[in-house]
Amino acid sequence: MPKIFIVYYSNTGNTGKMAESIEKGAREEGVDVIRKQIKKNPDKETINELIKHLEEADGIIIGSPTYYGSMVSYIKKLIDDSFRCHGELVGKVGAAFTSSAFIAGGNETTILDIIHAMLVHGMIIQGDSDTDHYGPAAIDEPNEHCLKTCERLGRRVAQLTRKLFT
Repeated sequence: MPKIFIVYYSNTGNTGKMAESIEKGAREEGVDVIRKQIKKNPDKETINELIKHLEEADGIIIGSPTYYGSMVSYIKKLIDDSFRCHGELVGKVGAAFTSSAFIAGGNETTILDIIHAMLVHGMIIQGDSDTDHYGPAAIDEPNEHCLKTCERLGRRVAQLTRKLFT
C-alpha cells in the first residue's frame, strides 16, 4: 500500500490543524499516512528519523508557517539535511502548505520555496487547477474552506500516489 508522509512545524497550532485535515483526506483514499510534527530545534536523531520517513514514503507533504516570507528554520533544516537522501526521492509525489498572519504575508513564496526543494529532489508536484493552485494557505486559524482545501490536497496526493505506486 502506498505511504504518504506529512511533516510540518506548528507554533500556534494552525499549521497542525491543516496537517490533520490533509491526513484525513489522504486516509479517505486508502493509503497509509504518517504525520510528524517537527519540534523546535530538532536534534540530529530526530532529523535522521524524519529523513528515513522521506526515503520510505511514496508521497511527501511538507507544511510550514510563513516566517519572513519563507519556511520556518526547522523545516529548512530538514530540507537542507535531506541532501543525504539526494537521488532517493526522485519520482515521489510532493506537495506543500502554509499558514501566516496576513493575506500578503508570503504564503505563496513559502509554498514555492518548499516546492523548489522538492523539484531539486526530482519529485512530482501535485498542484490544483481549481483552488489554492500551489497548495493550501491559511490566514491565522484555518477556516472551513481552508480545511476542505487541505482535505482535497490529501485526497489528490493520495490518488496520484496510488496511480504511480500500485
